[in-house]
Amino acid sequence: MAELNDGIALAASDLHYHYDGQVCALQGIDLTVRQGRRLAVLGANGAGKSTLFLHLNGTLKPERGELRINGRKAEYSRSGLLAWRQQVALVFQNPDDQLFAPTIEQDVSFAPMNLGLHEIEVAERVNEALCALGIEHLRQRPTHSLSFGQKKRAAIAGAMAMRPAVLILDEPSAGLDPQGVESLMSALDALQQRGTTLVMATHDIELACGWADDIAVLHAGRLLRQGATEAVLRDKETMNAAGLRVPLILELGARLQSMGWLPHGLELPRTSEALLEWFDAANVHSAVRKAATR
Repeated sequence: MAELNDGIALAASDLHYHYDGQVCALQGIDLTVRQGRRLAVLGANGAGKSTLFLHLNGTLKPERGELRINGRKAEYSRSGLLAWRQQVALVFQNPDDQLFAPTIEQDVSFAPMNLGLHEIEVAERVNEALCALGIEHLRQRPTHSLSFGQKKRAAIAGAMAMRPAVLILDEPSAGLDPQGVESLMSALDALQQRGTTLVMATHDIELACGWADDIAVLHAGRLLRQGATEAVLRDKETMNAAGLRVPLILELGARLQSMGWLPHGLELPRTSEALLEWFDAANVHSAVRKAATR
């Protein structure tokens, strides 16, 4: 890999890893995380998503291959890992694995305090993170009294207090109701607009379709394909090989294009809201009604 980052925040090259020296988890993974983008990592259970994420923040060290941060080879020394985790933060799927302090404020302040920052700067970072996730009013609440969704936000706030360039989230929508998912994704979008690069593993194909700029598909520890969202998700061969399905919204858009009800040559809508807006703009709804009355 080149020393210049060329807009690449984080890159993995030829990663190999076995658990207990026997169970193969990663087989030559190459992954690129572009700065300021939203990357969704897809794959069935056991595909290697969580193991890959533990490599991306230095928790696990590959048997072969390397990681680069902003074009520089990652270091596994104590100082190297500290610098790495200031740049790349990981939020686990279960927030109870991450929260441990008596109150939210104490939990979110733990990481920046360990950086040796002045208490004034720590307080600024904590307040910024809590406000960004919309939980500033809960700062004194005991962590054990929070709802699951509030715990998710608190865990993300703890990672954000490090002010990482890259925030990695393992199944952030798991266990949340639809309103909780919408609220969480809105908060993540706000973080991305502030310049944070986001990487998210999810089993929700429709969510990934509407949210991500880029998609990476894993299967059995291998990266099958990475690229722009629509191009990857419409690749039926890749999706089938990974045991995944093409999102319904893309299937519907493509079907409407083939029937001449939506224009060709444009990017397909990737959310139901976008599809409805496209219908209204093209006045397609009238054509649909006419067809239905024939």
